[in-house]
Amino acid sequence: MSKMVILGEQIIKSFERLFPNRDAIIPLHEPSFIGEEWDLVKDCLDTGWVSSVGKYVEEFEERIANFVGVKRAVAVVNGTAALHIALKIVGVQNGDEVLIPTLTFVATANAVVYSGAVPHFVDSDEKTLGINCIKLLEYLKENTFLNNGYCYNRNTGRKIAAIVPMHTFGQPVDMDPLLEICNLYNIKCVEDAAESLGSYYKGKHTGSLGEVGVLSFNGNKIITTGGGGAIVTNNNQLADYAKHLTTTAKVPHAWRFTHDDIGYNYRLPNINAALGCAQMEQLPLFIQNKRLLAKNYKEVFQNIEGISFYEEMEFSKSNYWLNILYLDENYRVERDALLDYLNHHGFMCRPVWDPLHSLDIFKGYPKMDLSVANQLSSSIINIPSSPNLIKRGASNV
Repeated sequence: MSKMVILGEQIIKSFERLFPNRDAIIPLHEPSFIGEEWDLVKDCLDTGWVSSVGKYVEEFEERIANFVGVKRAVAVVNGTAALHIALKIVGVQNGDEVLIPTLTFVATANAVVYSGAVPHFVDSDEKTLGINCIKLLEYLKENTFLNNGYCYNRNTGRKIAAIVPMHTFGQPVDMDPLLEICNLYNIKCVEDAAESLGSYYKGKHTGSLGEVGVLSFNGNKIITTGGGGAIVTNNNQLADYAKHLTTTAKVPHAWRFTHDDIGYNYRLPNINAALGCAQMEQLPLFIQNKRLLAKNYKEVFQNIEGISFYEEMEFSKSNYWLNILYLDENYRVERDALLDYLNHHGFMCRPVWDPLHSLDIFKGYPKMDLSVANQLSSSIINIPSSPNLIKRGASNV
């Protein structure tokens, strides 16, 4: 029997210990509707307020802002749109470069390109899964210069206007050293908190530490509006600008249609916002269940040779959006075979994304040494992480 099969059997036995009564495939992540979702959505249908105007949009924005601990939230149609507008409102312009992790979902890079800017790929930290601040600082010292207060890439001559730290799978980036780098080089910080609603860095919610942050409410996120996203910030001026751009840059008027900028129809419909309001009421329970699930995973996987369970750092509190198994070096070559084995036996597991610099569409873009990200991409397996898994199986092991 191969070591991959042995490992696969041990992982499956651990899953079955936690979920003894399963009667179907356990998905990677699925939404949970246990509150007032039906009632609030029906209210939209009954009143006819289903599109881009209605009371639930403003209510949802207020609930998000209060939960994250910021002054303002601007709801939009999805997380990618939120990233696009966030980059624009902090001043990213055509031809600028934006530092992003290569180990992130493709939307991070796509939003940069939508802004007319150039993705510049940076390496990851093995402990946080986010941007490696130590390597980044050394890289910037060697490869950039300051001119009139702005940071420029010595090799391309382009301005480096912003950086997008992404809180991978809900695990917070070490933000203090990253913000020090931003201050030193005058680089704007746009936090990609798409996966980290309910995660905290040193007591502060992710997305609230940079100049702006973005959230996602896709169907697989910790709460969902079907599709949807939000821009969060403590800067009222930036929030107003974001709201203006995402609502087609229409100048307020009782009946005229005057537009004073190139705007975007990125508005979140009222019916989606209603779903989000109901989901926000359940968010503390979702986080509680996901953290309990992570605790249980840690227990059942702790003595299995070949893997280790990823835990939050001491400075953070994670929502554990997607739980992570690390493959030891000797097992990485059989990662795909292991994934086939686990999925075949009814447990939906996935690898991390292909590093963006390895995709043909992004080859030739600027990058630093990416050895840690490459290693992580061959080592990470995401395992079932839905909050309702606690109800399916044992609440404790």
